[in-house]
Amino acid sequence: MRRAPAGLGAAALAAALLAGCAVGAGLQPGAPRAAVLASLGTPTATVPLPGGGERLQYSKQPFGQATWMADLDAQGRLLSLRQVLTQPEFERIVPGQWRRADVERELGPPARIGSVARWDGPILEYFWNDGRDRYWWVYLDRDGVVRRSHPGEVLRVEPSP
Repeated sequence: MRRAPAGLGAAALAAALLAGCAVGAGLQPGAPRAAVLASLGTPTATVPLPGGGERLQYSKQPFGQATWMADLDAQGRLLSLRQVLTQPEFERIVPGQWRRADVERELGPPARIGSVARWDGPILEYFWNDGRDRYWWVYLDRDGVVRRSHPGEVLRVEPSP
């Protein structure tokens, strides 16, 4: 069996990563909805925004680590395109004020919904990356109100020799 030349795998990985950075390449504020859809495809969800606009959500959860939001004004023109699974975006969550619908409008659907014995409500789990694989947990009470949220590391367990 022939092996690929050294460095070819790294080059392929770099090309794949750069392709991921090209989300919405060429889209500028003011672009029409049709151009957004042509560039990004069908959104995973569409959410109404105040003032008659809409947010097109492009979530890569549960297997990816990004959720892109394309915000459109009431005339269907692009206002912004941004990746929201970031520390500053997570830190916008306001315990006691935000509800599940607010979290999902701002961050998209979670990677999964978990639970633990000592918490009487669902826990939204987002998988993201800031140079390390991370989680962000959002704890909801039984009424769907956010009670707390915080980041965590994905632990890697190395097999023993």
